[in-house]
Amino acid sequence: MAKQLNVKLSKNLLRAAEEYAKNYGFRNVQELIAESMREKIFEENPYDETFTEKEINLIDGLISESIEKKKLINEEEMNKLLLGK
Repeated sequence: MAKQLNVKLSKNLLRAAEEYAKNYGFRNVQELIAESMREKIFEENPYDETFTEKEINLIDGLISESIEKKKLINEEEMNKLLLGK
């Protein structure tokens, strides 16, 4: 189910978005905004945001300690530890 949002843009940004949409084959600014959000959220995001900052810090600590103690494990073993599989 889609939900409609209202977005407020400055005149300059709206003009630029309209020009961009026209030049790059978007039907309208709404389509450009939706595609831009998809790219930012699903394609360009280097982090899995299902982890909290605390969880990410714990993982980073585990990796750092493993490196310091020279007790590195392979990716499969790390996944088993982290994911409980």
